[in-house]
This record gives sequence, structure tokens and C-alpha cells, in this order.
Amino acid sequence: MVIEKSGLAHAAAGRATFATHMLDLARIRSEPEVVAAALSKRVELDFAALLQSDTERRQLVTRADALKAERNVASRAIAEAKASGGDATAAIAQMREVAEQIKELDRQAGDLEQRIRSELEVLPNLPDDDVPAGGKEANQVVREWGSKRDATPSGEDHVAIAQRLGIIDYERGVKLSGSGFWVYRGKGAQLELALINFFTDRHQRAGYELLLVPHIVGRQCAYNAGQLPKFGDDDLYTLSDDAASILIPTAETALAALHRDEVLDADSLPLKYCAFTPCYRREAGSYRSHDRGTVRGHQFHKVELFQYVAAPTSAAALDELVAAAEGLVQELELHHRVSLLAAGDASPAAAKTFDIEVWIPSMNSYEEVSSASNTRDFQARRSQTRVRSGTGKQKRTDYVHTLNASGLATSRLVPALLETHLHEDGSVRIPEALRPFTGFDRIG
Repeated sequence: MVIEKSGLAHAAAGRATFATHMLDLARIRSEPEVVAAALSKRVELDFAALLQSDTERRQLVTRADALKAERNVASRAIAEAKASGGDATAAIAQMREVAEQIKELDRQAGDLEQRIRSELEVLPNLPDDDVPAGGKEANQVVREWGSKRDATPSGEDHVAIAQRLGIIDYERGVKLSGSGFWVYRGKGAQLELALINFFTDRHQRAGYELLLVPHIVGRQCAYNAGQLPKFGDDDLYTLSDDAASILIPTAETALAALHRDEVLDADSLPLKYCAFTPCYRREAGSYRSHDRGTVRGHQFHKVELFQYVAAPTSAAALDELVAAAEGLVQELELHHRVSLLAAGDASPAAAKTFDIEVWIPSMNSYEEVSSASNTRDFQARRSQTRVRSGTGKQKRTDYVHTLNASGLATSRLVPALLETHLHEDGSVRIPEALRPFTGFDRIG
């Protein structure tokens, strides 16, 4: 794989080009109605003010460039006059005035550029044509797998089962860190590690390279992934002594920036990565009695899948990711469904998202254990990750497409496993595919 540093590197931060945003401003200029219509599946927008600012900025740049050209010509004339002993005093004074005009025009253009950039930064991705409009209520169930269990034989929920078996200590988790934390114990800890090893084993067999990425990354990584600036800031853990760094909310945050400012060879694609990390999320105000036990927490474990692909193959890559995540749930023998998310329920970076949701009987609900998304070139534009193809005069660079999927998150799988595989004798059966990783076939 040949990797080069991109000439559009983010090293000159603060004066990033408009290409570093997910939507090409040129496209908004040429097709404002088309772009607004696509985004209306998520939010109603009017680009009139943005385009007016863009027009004014370009006019200012044109005027400044004309004055700079005039100054260059005058500077040569002044130099020639001085060389021949002539008086250039008046010309020098005039050029000082021109320099002040240029400075002011550049300032005004810079202010408008910052305003435009701020508006572009918060725009979500364009949803694919087949993505339904609206919020969660418009999600579409694509398929279901397995049989739904209405209740456990004992009537216990996953919290009661875990406490009786001594495999999760909720009370001491709260004592250590507050609400939203827990401690896996004994066979509960073994089960958690077995799930992680099971997932990474399957993904490596499928051709994914296993990575262990840093848990502390720069905020720029969250921007590259599309999690900042507008979305998710309240959910991030920022280091108190380093406001520019965060604890990763998902390995996607690191993986989306892994090839930042690089140009990849077409022959190297697809690049397929999987990474195991804890995920750290504030999730302020999200706790309800419905979200008991490990269903929602500030720290949980997840194996993440990530692909860098050429644009023509990204739709097929999304199908592959969904199949990989769904296949794991099936090996765990858990009833689940696959849902196509409506535009307003998907992450801002996603053009298309499928959720895999397991059934938890005591909650009488499906809970997401994997979200598989195609972000198309949204993240690549922000991270300036390109691919080179062709040779000679046919050589060109384009943005790669990036995709991600949970493969899988464990914190909701454990409740589903405990309730789905609870026997009448009070023990929990371990699915056959998982037994080589646990070393035991039941708990209790």
C-alpha cells in the first residue's frame, strides 16, 4: 500500500479549505434545491443566506486579487524608478493605501469564510434516496430472525439473574464510579471477554485487520468522524487538563482519522479494520428505569468494524457489514430484527444506516447492538483521505468512502443472553459457538 501525505493537509488548521467539509460548497452553489430537498429528510434548510455570504466572499476575493495584481505592477515600476534615480514618493504612498485596502478586503473575506465554514460544519450528510424521511417513528423493519421469547421461566429480568448468579455487581460499580457503571465478576467477566474474543476471531477470519487504538484522541478525530461540532459534544468526556483531547466514544472516532491527510493507492482498497475498545459516553439525562443494568452506561465494550473503499463499492460494503454483525447475533442464537433507519434517526455522518436489534423479553423491546452505516465521502472530506487511480494523463484522486458497524457492542447482548438462554433450573446456557471462548457451557 502506497501512502502519501495529502497536499490538503490539516496542518494549516484554522484556514482549512471548504473541501474539508462534508458537503462540497460548489455543489450547493450549483444545485441548492437538490441538496436542500435531500436534507429535508432530516431538517428544513434554506441556503439563501449561505449563498449570499459565498457570493460576497468571492467578490471580495476578486477585488483583493485585482488590487494585489495592481500592487505587483506598481512595485516593479517603483523599483525601476528608484533604480533610475526618479522620485517614487507618490507611488509609494498610493501603494500603502492599496495595501490597507487589500488588508481590509482580506479581513472581510476571512470573516465571511469563517461564517460559511461554521454553517457548513453543522450540516448533516445527504441521505441516500431510499432512506425514509422523518425520525425514529419512520424506521422500517427489513427482516426478523428467530423466535421471540415472551418472558423468562422464573419471571426474572437480566438484573435479577445477574445478581443471583453473582456475575455482575451493580452496587459496587456505582460505589466506584457513580450511576451508569458496573463490575463484571467471575463467570460474568469471563463471558464478557469471551464475547470480545469471539467477535475479533470471526472478523479476522473474514479478512479484517485487528487494531488496538488509543483511548485518548484529539478532538480533531471526533470532527473527522462527524461527531463534532454540532452533535455529541455533551456526550464526550474531555480531559480536564487537556481540552483538546477526549476519551473515545467509539473506536470509529479513531478509525475514521487513521488515514487522515493521506492519498491511498486504488490497489490497496478495500482497507478493513476491526478494533476492540471500551467506549466512554456521558449520555447526560438519558437514564430511565427502562435502561437498567448494563443496557445503558457511561463505559461499555465494543468491537468496531471499519472499511475504506472506492466509491462504486460502498453500497455492497454496507451489505457486507450488516451481514457480519447479523451473523454474530445469529451465532449467539438471539432473536433480532434488522431495521433501516429514517434519516432523522441516523447519525449526522450517515448516508444510510441499518440497526441490528436484539429482543430483551423483560423490557418487551428490541435494543440496538449494532449500527452499520455508509458515510460515503462525508468523513473522507473532513479527514482529507483520498485514493489515487489511473496512470499518466488519466491519473486522478478522489475521496474514499468510509463505512462502520458495531461488531458487536456487549452491554445489551449480555441482558439478551441471560434472559433468552435462562433455563428452568436457573442456569444460563452458553450458545455453542461461544463455548470455545468461555470454556464452560452454562453459568449456574
